[in-house]
Amino acid sequence: MTTLRSEAQLAAARAIAARTEELFRKSGALKEGHFLLKSGKHSERYLEKFLVLQDPAATSELCGFWAARHRNPDGSPMVDLVAGPTTGGIILAFETARQLGVRSIFAEEVKAAAGTTRREFRRGFTIIPGERVLLVDDILTTGGSLLAMIPAVEALGGEIVGCAVMADRSGGLTALSSPRTGRSYPLRALWQLQLPTFDPGPESCPACKAGVPLYAPGSTGTAAQ
Repeated sequence: MTTLRSEAQLAAARAIAARTEELFRKSGALKEGHFLLKSGKHSERYLEKFLVLQDPAATSELCGFWAARHRNPDGSPMVDLVAGPTTGGIILAFETARQLGVRSIFAEEVKAAAGTTRREFRRGFTIIPGERVLLVDDILTTGGSLLAMIPAVEALGGEIVGCAVMADRSGGLTALSSPRTGRSYPLRALWQLQLPTFDPGPESCPACKAGVPLYAPGSTGTAAQ
């Protein structure tokens, strides 16, 4: 029985991954070129998630996979709220929470005078101690955005039940460890793919060596200097 259930779960996960990839490719979100990632590394392929998130039907379908995974057999939610980091995480947290019938909040990036950054819940958002929190985000490369959210949730007494992303290009992280407590939280992706990243410079990055112009995607959408 256990083996049959495991096989069914694997088949369902493969179907979800295939559908997620289909939606990304259909929207033109998988791009090729020479890209500067938020982590500072370079890549020859980039996932422009907002080409998917601009489509309400596609976004709703993807968030529906998370919502279904976090419902009890009687249909009640397994979580009390869904949280995401700015910017794409706002959309994903809202839609997942809407389908589950729970609250949605988001954490913003705050820069200290020393130049360090952290994630913080502002705008009156709060977490009641003991509330079960699902963290969601769009694309995982190094996990930095979710890792920065974990201490913000822990500091308010929230119980993180898991971390979920649309696409994992990290190579397959299975957990995120809190920089505050060292506690590990499970990580699940709808779609895992291998997109190599490189340190800047011709010694490491093939596109740098070939002289391909560097593009900084995201809110600026401009060639990097």
